[in-house]
Amino acid sequence: MAATNSNSENVQKPSFETFQLFSSTASGFGIFDDPAQQAPSIPPPPCVEVLPSEVHSSVKHSVESVNLDGITLLKGRVNTQQVFGLSNSDLVPGKYEGGLKLWEGSLDLIKALRCDIKSGLISFGGKRVLELGCGHGLPGIFALFVGAAAVHFQDFNAEVLRCLTIPNLNSNLSNKSHPLSSNFTNCDKIDVRFYAGDWNEVDKLLPYVATHVEDNQNAGYDFILMAETVYSINSLQNLYNLIKKCLRHPDGTLYFAAKKYYFGVGGGTRRFLSVVEKDGVMASSLVAEITDGSSNVREVWRLKPKEYHPSFSCCSCLYCCWFPWNVRFYWLI
Repeated sequence: MAATNSNSENVQKPSFETFQLFSSTASGFGIFDDPAQQAPSIPPPPCVEVLPSEVHSSVKHSVESVNLDGITLLKGRVNTQQVFGLSNSDLVPGKYEGGLKLWEGSLDLIKALRCDIKSGLISFGGKRVLELGCGHGLPGIFALFVGAAAVHFQDFNAEVLRCLTIPNLNSNLSNKSHPLSSNFTNCDKIDVRFYAGDWNEVDKLLPYVATHVEDNQNAGYDFILMAETVYSINSLQNLYNLIKKCLRHPDGTLYFAAKKYYFGVGGGTRRFLSVVEKDGVMASSLVAEITDGSSNVREVWRLKPKEYHPSFSCCSCLYCCWFPWNVRFYWLI
């Protein structure tokens, strides 16, 4: 584990609603820590690309400001009952995964990204970005404002994209009052897309995922961003498999923010990192730790492919799986 970034000091309690993973009918005693005891899985909704023109105009969408250490973004608010017919505290696995709530981790992630940009560790200029489990899409919106050439938003539910993500993006793009807006130019030239679906299948829609060897040199996203996506034990392996398919090799970077442990469902940063470490192809470093009292300990992590690791590949051919990157380079020249 790398040394903690200086951004890991306590931060003020954010002014937004907290999220209850399950309704009050759930036991809350950790029975979901054991995947064998979880309810039978529900078939996920189909994977689809959602067009910006598909915004649900009938759903009321209001916005409020979120201040992030000197910059202001807008977060939308819609009624869960109106969109899904559920109370605001409900999460229904296989139907609705909490995408209408603003989770603390998305703000933690943006602060960590700003810190790494200021220190010169990263730059989004001209880069491809994928935000997984986007909900409000604030990290992806931030990436647009700091120069990304392409930002693709993914959420489990198409309704979240139509009712919240796309309207929230439009609200932020039309807001000229915050400093980041001056960095955002040539909107029409930026590749912004929206995809809905389960992590086990959605890679089939994503345009930068390589499907054969010829694509490998240009394939993948330079950055994958995700916040509060590692709460469910059952989804961790599918999520990690998707990341490996989508991340640019060998220079891509994953940033993820989440709670250290999610009580009642058993996931968390350390559970996800155990999946990563078992695979052995990515290196992880802790960027920030937040102990502000608004929840249990939250963390932001940075992951990158290990240099020249022979098994980090986006397809299953002998070329990808058996020859390290330096050997492949010499073959190409």
